[in-house]
Amino acid sequence: MNMNTPQDWTPVVVRKKAPTAADLRDPRTLNAAMRQGMTEAEKKASAAQGKNKHSTGPHGAVAAKLENETEDFHHKRVPSEIRARIVKERTAKHMTQAQLAQAINVPPRIVQDYESGKAIPDGGMLSKMARALGVPSLKK
Repeated sequence: MNMNTPQDWTPVVVRKKAPTAADLRDPRTLNAAMRQGMTEAEKKASAAQGKNKHSTGPHGAVAAKLENETEDFHHKRVPSEIRARIVKERTAKHMTQAQLAQAINVPPRIVQDYESGKAIPDGGMLSKMARALGVPSLKK
């Protein structure tokens, strides 16, 4: 064994990478940064809190208008009469939901949504179903 080989005795420092902007939005990371004394993280947190206040500034009127809104905003759903008619006509033809979906070239989930009332009514889709079921119309 040769004892005359030089050795490198310089210290090696391993550091964690600096936190990214996405990391600083996480409350746990933000609290850890504040514990370590990172004042920049504190400034960013206080600046973000100021933007969320709607009571002052030009957006205050918009926020108040939205809060005072009383109209109910919901999508129309398939009425129960149409849902029952789809199920009745489909079972009269001895078809499953998957077979009806295949006949009108849509995923089976669409037929399930129409029969359960979760779908937003579409005249084109109702006419496709009516044609596949052999009825004049599924509408009221």
